[in-house]
Amino acid sequence: MKNLKLKAARAGKDLSQEELANLVGVTRQTIGMIEAGKYNPSLNLCIAICKALGKTLDELFWEE
Repeated sequence: MKNLKLKAARAGKDLSQEELANLVGVTRQTIGMIEAGKYNPSLNLCIAICKALGKTLDELFWEE
């Protein structure tokens, strides 16, 4: 399942996949795969992404 909430939050901060990846210490491909729903990130990575984007785990990773 695609993570459109992550993509929207990243775009809202005017960050590229590469910039977000650099902030959280992963590759651009990892961010792309998370957004595409092809990679299940660790809890630590989820938390780092949330901190970088100023969002909560629920806002970015909870499925309705």
